[in-house]
Amino acid sequence: MTMEMKDSGSVVLTAYHPHSPARIPGMEQSFVQDVPPSHSPGSRKSFSRCRRINRMLSNESVPPAFSRSNSQASMDSTSMEDFWCEVESIKESREDGSEEAMLLEFKPADEGELEAEWLQDVGLSTLISGAEEEDGQALLSTLTRTQAAAVQKRYNTYTQTLRKKNKHTVRDVRDIFGTSDSSPTFETVPVSPVSSNGIQLPGQKPVWKSVSSKSCLDCGSDKGSPSITEELSYDVSFSESITVLPKTQEWPKNQRFKKEDSALPKFIVRMSRFGLTEVGDLSPEDMKKIRYLSLIELTAFYDALGVELKRNRVERVRGRENGLFGVPLTVLLENDQKKVPGIKVPLIFQKLLLKLEETGLETEGILRVPGSASRVKNLHQELEAKFYDDTFDWDQVRNNDAAGLLKMFIRELPSPLFTVEYLPAFITLVEKISKIKLQLQALHLLIMLMPEANRDTAKAFLQFLKKVVANEGKNKMNLWNVSMIVAPNLFIYKGKRANQQEMQAAATTAHIVRLLIRYQDILWTVPSFLISQVRKMNEAAMNNSKRQLMFDKGVRKLLRRKTMERERPERPESDIPEGVIRVYAPLHSKVSMAIQLNSQTKAKDILARFHCENSRGSSQNVRGQIQSLHEIGGNIGQHCLDPDAFMLDVYRANPQAEWVIKPKAS
Repeated sequence: MTMEMKDSGSVVLTAYHPHSPARIPGMEQSFVQDVPPSHSPGSRKSFSRCRRINRMLSNESVPPAFSRSNSQASMDSTSMEDFWCEVESIKESREDGSEEAMLLEFKPADEGELEAEWLQDVGLSTLISGAEEEDGQALLSTLTRTQAAAVQKRYNTYTQTLRKKNKHTVRDVRDIFGTSDSSPTFETVPVSPVSSNGIQLPGQKPVWKSVSSKSCLDCGSDKGSPSITEELSYDVSFSESITVLPKTQEWPKNQRFKKEDSALPKFIVRMSRFGLTEVGDLSPEDMKKIRYLSLIELTAFYDALGVELKRNRVERVRGRENGLFGVPLTVLLENDQKKVPGIKVPLIFQKLLLKLEETGLETEGILRVPGSASRVKNLHQELEAKFYDDTFDWDQVRNNDAAGLLKMFIRELPSPLFTVEYLPAFITLVEKISKIKLQLQALHLLIMLMPEANRDTAKAFLQFLKKVVANEGKNKMNLWNVSMIVAPNLFIYKGKRANQQEMQAAATTAHIVRLLIRYQDILWTVPSFLISQVRKMNEAAMNNSKRQLMFDKGVRKLLRRKTMERERPERPESDIPEGVIRVYAPLHSKVSMAIQLNSQTKAKDILARFHCENSRGSSQNVRGQIQSLHEIGGNIGQHCLDPDAFMLDVYRANPQAEWVIKPKAS
C-alpha cells in the first residue's frame, strides 16, 4: 500500500509498508499507556493518527503494491510502529511552524555529469582538465587492481559521452596512462597481503583485537543467546577481498531482519603491528587523501559485488549564517571556535547531549515519547535568543523536551548529518546483499567520506545513543527501539522530491542506524590499507618534486656553486645509528631522548619511559594530560600512534619521520 502525506512546507513523504498480518490484540492499548498524561492535545492527536496509520498499514484486505524486498518483508506493522509514529511527529512539528521549511532538491544528472563529478570528487580533476597535476599522478600510482578498474570505467564512460556530444577533444586513456592495448589498464600496487604500510614483514604473526567488544555485547536484548563471531582485516582492500560474488537476488519473503541484538555478529579486528588508527589521529591533509581513496574503493567494492553505485545529485541549500538551528555545521563551528578555540562539535549540540546524559538516560521512553510541541517551540525560540549570552535556564528543560530539541537540531541542518549522496547506494546494497560483514564494510567507507564537521558531530551523537541503549533496563529503549526513532530524523529530508526510496525502505534505514550504533568503534577506525596508500601517495609526490627540482637549471647551477664553496664534506644528516630514534617531548623537563628500538618495543613503552624520567621535573598540568607519541613528516603528515604499535615496524615504514610526545587532539 502507498501512503502519501503532504504538508504546507512543500514536504512530500511517500511511505510504503507491506501487506502484513493483523495487529496483535492489545498493542494499541499498551502503546497508549506509554503516553504521559501531561501531553498536549497535539501530542494526543499525533498518537491517534499514528494508530490510524498502523491500522491502514496492517489491513489484510489490501494487497501489496510491490514485490517485497529485504526491508519490506522484514518487519510487520507492530514492530515498525515507533518508526511511523516518529514520522507523524516530524510532520506535525512542521505543520505547526516550529520548524522552518527548507528545500533540499535532488537534481537529475545529464549524461556524463555524474562521471565528471565523480572524477573531481576523487581528486582526479586532472583527467578532465588535461593538466598534469602531481597529486593526481601520485594518487593513480597507488591504486590496486580493482580500484584502477573502477577509475578506468568511469573515465571511459565520461570520454565516450563527450565524444557523443561533440565537445572538446578528449585525451585517449591510453595517452594518459601510457598503454597501447585497446583495453588499457593502470599500473597497480600488489594486492597480496602486506603490512599496513606496504612493507612486507616476513615471520610476523597478526595480532587480534576485539574492537566492538564490551559495550556492544552489553547492548543486546537477548542476553542468553551469544553473538556469532567474525573477523575483519584491514590489511587488504575490501574490493580485493571479494573472491566469490555473492548472490544479489532479493531475500525470500519469509526472511526477516532479526531485531534481537544477539542476531548481529561480533567482529574481531585483525590489528597489524602498526596498531589501529582513528579518524582524528591523522592530519587534515592526509584525511583529505583518505576521502579520495575511500570513494574510489567504495566504487570498486560495489563493482566487485555487481551492485550499482547509485548517487543523489543534491543542490546544496544555503542555511542561516547565525543562530543555532538551521545553520550549517561549518558555520556553527566557526562561530563557536571564537568562544572555545579548537572545538569540533557545536556547543549547542554538546549542551543538549550533556543535558540528556546527566538527567535523561534513565527516563523511560527517552527519544521515543515526544515532549510538548508548544514547550519545544518556546524553548527553541528562547535558546536562539539566550544561548550565547549564557542566560538560558537549562533546569527548566524537561528530558523529553531536550530530546525533541536534539532531534530538531539534526533535522533542521541545511545538509543532512550523514551525507545523502550515497545513501541510496547503501540501501540498495542492504536490499540485495544479506551478509552483515559486506554491509559493514560499505558503511565503513561511507563514514570515511564524511566531511570533518559532520563526522565529529555524528561521532558524538552515536556515542550518546550507545549510552541510551546501555541503560535499556531503566529507559526501556533497546537497540532496535532507538534505531527506529533515530532513522526518520536522519533520513527524511526536506525537499520538493523528498527521497521516497528511503521511506519505502523503512526497516532498512532503521537497520543502518542499528549498524552505526552497534559497530561505531569499528567505523571510526581508518582501514590500514588506506593509510598504506596515503603513505605511497605522499612518497610519490615527494619523488615527483625532487625530480622537478633536479631538472631546474637554476637550481642545479646553485647547487654546483654551493658544492664548490664547501671547505669540507658535509656532515651526514643524522648521526643516529640504525634502529635508534630520537624522541622529543617539548612539554617535559627532559625534552629529548634517544631510544634503541627492538622488535617488541611499543609506543606505550616509550611513553612510560618518558613518564618515569620526568615524573618529578614536569609541571602538574603536563602530568595531568594524556600524552601520545606522534609520527610527524616523512611519508605522513601527522599520525598519532596507537599505544600498542610496534615502533620498529613504524620506524622502518617511515625512517624520515620525527617522533614527538604531546597531548592527543581531543
